[in-house]
Amino acid sequence: MKKIESPEGRSVRLLRVGEQVRHVLSEVLARGDVHDATLQSHLVSVTEVRMSPDLRHATVFVKPLLGQDEEVVLKALRTNTAFFQGEVARRVNTKYAAKLKFLADESFDEGGKIDQILRTPHVSQDLTEE
Repeated sequence: MKKIESPEGRSVRLLRVGEQVRHVLSEVLARGDVHDATLQSHLVSVTEVRMSPDLRHATVFVKPLLGQDEEVVLKALRTNTAFFQGEVARRVNTKYAAKLKFLADESFDEGGKIDQILRTPHVSQDLTEE
């Protein structure tokens, strides 16, 4: 059977399971099911979940609203990893429960840097129409 891959190089199945995990984690955080003062006082966005090829490991990229207290929020997420893994195992039907690893999402910062570079006078002079 031929393996179907997306343009990013990951299989469609990995992307689909990653999205399911992302939705579960987003719902748990939005509903406030976690009994943690830090997570209840901060709005946290789950921006992406990347699954390993064997679906046993998931890297979860998160970003607190406005990027405030990022390290404190990451510490709280890592403290409650067992709870999140249990919720994911219960709600996502896979053979193995995925081990979650929480990381800060740096893509917004990278996008901001690129936007700042594009707005510099040296670069913007090339973008003007003649």
